[in-house]
Amino acid sequence: MKYLTVDFGSTYTKLTAIDSEARKVLGTASAFTTIETDVMEGFRNGMRNLEEKIGKFEYERLLCCSSAAGGLKMVALGLVPELTAKAAKMAASSAGAKVVKTYSFEISQAEQEEIYQINPDLVLLCGGTDGGNKEVILANAKRLCQIDRNFSIIAAGNKTASYELEEIFKHSDKKCVITENVMPQFNVININPAKQKIKELFISRIIEAKGLTKVQKMSGYDIIPTPLAVLTGCELLSKGNGRDEGIGDLMAVDLGGATTDIYSMAKGQPTIGDVVTKGLPEPYSKRTVEGDLGMRYSLTAMADEIDMELFSDELGIEQKKIEEWIDKCANSPATLPANEEEARIEQGLARNAVKVAVERHCGYFEPAYTPMGQVFTLTGKDLSEVPYVVGIGGSIINNSNPEKILSGAAKAASKDPMFAKPKHPQYMLDKKYIFASMGLLSAFEPKLALSILKKEITKI
Repeated sequence: MKYLTVDFGSTYTKLTAIDSEARKVLGTASAFTTIETDVMEGFRNGMRNLEEKIGKFEYERLLCCSSAAGGLKMVALGLVPELTAKAAKMAASSAGAKVVKTYSFEISQAEQEEIYQINPDLVLLCGGTDGGNKEVILANAKRLCQIDRNFSIIAAGNKTASYELEEIFKHSDKKCVITENVMPQFNVININPAKQKIKELFISRIIEAKGLTKVQKMSGYDIIPTPLAVLTGCELLSKGNGRDEGIGDLMAVDLGGATTDIYSMAKGQPTIGDVVTKGLPEPYSKRTVEGDLGMRYSLTAMADEIDMELFSDELGIEQKKIEEWIDKCANSPATLPANEEEARIEQGLARNAVKVAVERHCGYFEPAYTPMGQVFTLTGKDLSEVPYVVGIGGSIINNSNPEKILSGAAKAASKDPMFAKPKHPQYMLDKKYIFASMGLLSAFEPKLALSILKKEITKI
């Protein structure tokens, strides 16, 4: 069986040819994504580039994922920030969505206007445990109906509010799907039903909106969000396929032009004594996406978070030159470093993006004092003993020193003692960008997908 996997990205359309009989990747190629005209143009260009490398290739199965035109843009609403709002964000992120904003309690008129400006593809509406508060989710449902935008809504909150929610949406122009509560009981997470509904709505609504209908017909299989395909690939490499073992706990860092995505495959239980866990239980497979930590489209936002004076001292480069480089890249995303100094700035910015994104993703310790002495609380996942950090994405793969960039993911004892970041990880690279491809392939041939991942994901 010959497979062709295609990832329609925001910038590039990436193709991978796989021969299941030869049990290997035959080749990879890419071309600019042509979302403004017709995505098929970028696909054909990519296919031409692929066949220039490997010769004529006739695939028997076409498997696709997409993050083109910004991917699946979502906002999530919950009741309490640390509980249902966090559970809502967890469900949306694990489904491959880009969660632009999370709201808690009843949304205000100003927040209604903000959602209008965001113009999301989907809204995940949560709030209240089953049998608990339902006033907030009902009030937010009414306010969402007042927003004059064409988004779909997934309601995954208090089940006792289901009938009233149906009545509210019946008399509006909003498409709404009601599913199981993301947090049916206090501190009990149930994100899979919402995750499945997000995937279904992506297929039914977003494919058409992003101009992928022709591709869907050619393939005959569901097109899924690219981050979901990457998450599936990460899970496979970590856990294995049921018969063959994976490599165990890992973290993957996907540093792109618009966002930085972090994936962790680990239970994240405390690795030290005298620790009390705090907040919601965390999933084994976790994804977070940072929309202000991209290397091009959100570079200005990232620069605003940097102490430029300190950053300049660390690099040994004048602050003015750093700021000029940031402006140049923000205005022209295709810009590449032309000399050693620009390459060092680029590398430093990339390392900073990884550092901040991992700190937001992982758990953190805080001291607490009891009659028995000092203990620590852990909020989030303890990833300090995770043995592997894998680099994904062009900003890492194409850099001359990817290990330097990925070192931002590791714990620096003197500077960030409270973050539960990996202490002594082995750095690895996805040089051919095949995580998404193998995530797609695993639905048909998990054994082959795992074998290819183990072969292609190499240690630095």
